Amino acid sequence: MSGVKTRVSLHDELTRHRPFNAHEARMVARVLDFIDAHADCFERSQRAGHVTGSAWVVDATRGYALLTHHAKLGLWLQPGGHCDGDADVLRVALREVAEESGLTVVRPLLGGAIFDVDAHAIPARRDEPAHVHYDIRYALEADRSAPLRISAESKDLRWVALDRVAELNTDASVLRMVRKTALLGPREGRP
Repeated sequence: MSGVKTRVSLHDELTRHRPFNAHEARMVARVLDFIDAHADCFERSQRAGHVTGSAWVVDATRGYALLTHHAKLGLWLQPGGHCDGDADVLRVALREVAEESGLTVVRPLLGGAIFDVDAHAIPARRDEPAHVHYDIRYALEADRSAPLRISAESKDLRWVALDRVAELNTDASVLRMVRKTALLGPREGRP
């Protein structure tokens, strides 16, 4: 889809997305309900929750994913963050990868279509009430040998073999993306 991204274009993208399992299907329905109900769904000021964009970054072999040890949540997660008013959630995911890892040469997979959808609770903090992140995730490919830069939002950042991700302190949605990685197929131009 080209042109200016809006709440309607995100709704259309979500409608086209094919969930991996029943849980993800419930997440898609939950996100659709949220964005339909809130014109300010991309704004952090929407205190009940907001749309976020993140990236499942894999290497060319599809055997490794880039994970960050989130400083506030204490979990190993994919890079991602707030839209801050930007309805182009893929652009948000690309920005977050650059900010959180230093990677600027990445390639969207699946033609830039949504890879995964999740809605998860964020606990209350000092000046922020508990709320929900309605996370739209895109699959990206990057060179595993490219230098990484850890941001202030992370305790650590590294490429993790997919068969080792379950050993980390992560969540079920990350493990779902590990399983979904096989759906990405081989790198274009390779068998």
